[in-house]
Amino acid sequence: MPNTRPKTTPGRVVAVIVLSFLALVYLVPLAFILINSFKNKLFISADPFSIPTGDSFAGVTNYETGLQLNGFLRAIGWSLFITVCSVIVIVFFCAMTAYYITRVKTWWTSLLYYMFAFSMIAPFQMVMFPTVKIADALGLATPWGMIVLYLGFGAGLSVFLFSGFVRSIPLEIEEAAFIDGCSPLQNYFRVVLPLLKPTAITVAILNAMWVWNDYLLPNLVIGQDENYRTIPIVIQSLIGSNGNRDMGAQMAMLVLAIVPIVIFYLSAQKYIIEGVAAGAVKG
Repeated sequence: MPNTRPKTTPGRVVAVIVLSFLALVYLVPLAFILINSFKNKLFISADPFSIPTGDSFAGVTNYETGLQLNGFLRAIGWSLFITVCSVIVIVFFCAMTAYYITRVKTWWTSLLYYMFAFSMIAPFQMVMFPTVKIADALGLATPWGMIVLYLGFGAGLSVFLFSGFVRSIPLEIEEAAFIDGCSPLQNYFRVVLPLLKPTAITVAILNAMWVWNDYLLPNLVIGQDENYRTIPIVIQSLIGSNGNRDMGAQMAMLVLAIVPIVIFYLSAQKYIIEGVAAGAVKG
């Protein structure tokens, strides 16, 4: 059996060192949050980097405090509802839009494509206040309204990725479907949509992570309405109006907020590179 182990070169060693350092940059804050979530809040500020033992070990008290005092379970429900529905809407409509503007060549479909592409580079701060005003005027300050807003903000990247992959689909496949008697809708749902699966999964993962962790847009649109608060808003509310905060409960809620999206990402991470490569390289 041939030896497939890569050769150790100076460049590879430097790359491993740099990547290891970057991994630590991301992992150390997560470890910091996990350790302090089991620590008595009085010891967090005094010695934030120590392992909780003896009097500093609080067990699951911080988790119980966070779950009981802040409506965290209801926030999980709203975050899950907004994230799942937003991802479904984004994937469904953006895939159809990308297919249409890629296959139908007119000046206005080209204009639409470039508008979607431009929306990716427009900073959120530029449209933040107009978005809030429009959302208030249209009554979108609800979880259902948030789904519409997330569709708008997520459409740029999603249409860009779908368009790149649609261009790689040979027209002969669709022509064969039409010859066999498929209507345009049957051609899309039975032939094109199954081929879009890798990119659809990638779009779903990227948007799920963004929507689940988003704090700014729900805070601006929904605000502190206790009926519709999402997880990031509940965690932020642990900071009192006078600056006092329950650091232990805040760390525990951060851990609970991170766990679902980390599990989701690890279970589907292989599709991200596959889908991005399919949408970017083949396009």
